[in-house]
Amino acid sequence: MSSALTDLFPHPIVQAPMAGGVSVPQLAAAVSDAGGLGFLAAGYKTADGMYQEIKQLRGLTGRPFGMNLFMPQPEYADPAAVDVYSHQLAGEAAWYETELGDPDSGRDDGYDAKLAVLLDNPVPVVSFHFGIPSSDVLDALRRAGTFTLVTATTAEEALAVQRAGADAVIAQGVEAGGHQGTHRDVPENDGTGIGLLSLVAQIRETVGIPIVAAGGIMRGSQIAAVLAAGASAAQLGTAFLATPESGAAPVHKQALTDPLFVRTELTRAFSGRPARGLVNRFLREHGRYAPAAYPEIHHLTAPLRKAAAKAKDPQGMALWAGQGYRMARDLPAGQLVEVLAAELADAETALSAFPKGGGLR
Repeated sequence: MSSALTDLFPHPIVQAPMAGGVSVPQLAAAVSDAGGLGFLAAGYKTADGMYQEIKQLRGLTGRPFGMNLFMPQPEYADPAAVDVYSHQLAGEAAWYETELGDPDSGRDDGYDAKLAVLLDNPVPVVSFHFGIPSSDVLDALRRAGTFTLVTATTAEEALAVQRAGADAVIAQGVEAGGHQGTHRDVPENDGTGIGLLSLVAQIRETVGIPIVAAGGIMRGSQIAAVLAAGASAAQLGTAFLATPESGAAPVHKQALTDPLFVRTELTRAFSGRPARGLVNRFLREHGRYAPAAYPEIHHLTAPLRKAAAKAKDPQGMALWAGQGYRMARDLPAGQLVEVLAAELADAETALSAFPKGGGLR
C-alpha cells in the first residue's frame, strides 16, 4: 500500500462517507482520533455547507480525514417515465401531507464549486463516487497535497480509475449499503453486481494502485479477509451507522435490529439509481416501478423521505444498509475502531498459525 495513504492512519479502517446527514464531523473526528480515517460527505450539500463542516471537523481533531464528492450525472433520464412515477407517488404525498419535489432541481450537486473550495482549502483525502474526475482535476488535487480515491464496481472501472491518475481505487462490492458507485447507470446491469472478495481479487490482478475494499464489512475478521485478498484497507459504512456519533435518524439506527426488517435489497425507488437499503413498505410498493433517473427521482422523493423521518415512520424512509446490517454494534465510534483493530489482529494471528502451503494438523 502506498505510504502516502498508510501514513495518514495507523489502522486500515476507513469510515465510509454517507451522504444525507449521516457522516457528520463528530463521527469523522471520533474515527480519525481512534486511528482510522474519518470521512465527511459533500453529497446533497452546498459548497459552503461542505466548507463549514470541514471547519467544524478541523476544530474537533488534528488527525487526517477525507471528503467525498458526487460526480455530475449525464442527462439520460426519460422525462415521461419520471412524470409517470410522480403520479404514482401522489398517494404518498397525500399521506405524508407534503408536496413532491422538483425533479429538475440540478444535476451536478455543485461539483465545480466544491472542487474550488477543496483546491483553495485542501484536505488530506478526497474520494469520488458515480464516476471518474478528469485527469486535470486529479492532478490539481495532487499538487494541493490531497490523496485521491475513486469508487469502482468492476475491474474495468478500476482500470479506468488508474488510467485517469487517481492514487487509489475503492472496490465496492454488491453487498454495500447505499448507492452503488457504478460509473454508468445501465439498467440492464441491475442485479449483476460482484461480491466484494471476488471484486478485490479481480481488481488486484488488473491495477497496480492501492485498493480500499468496501461492502458489507462489519467485523475485524472480514477486514483480514479483504486484506488477504489484496486490499490495503477496508471501508465500513453500516458498521458506523449505529454509533451515537452518527447523524442517522434514531429510527434508522433502530431499524438495523428491528425484526420487522429481515433483508436488504438494491432499489431505485428513492433515488432512481441502484442503492441497497432495508426492505420496507415504500421499497416494496414502488421499487419495481422506479425509472433509471438519478438525480431526478432523488429530488422528487426528498420531501417524502423528510416527512417520513419527521413522523418517525421507517416505512417511508430510505433505510440504507449493507448486507451485514444485523451485525451492527451500538458502540461509540472510537471504541468501534479499537474493537475492529483488535479483531483484525486476532484474525491475523490465527491465520499465521496455519503452516504455509499445508492444511490442518
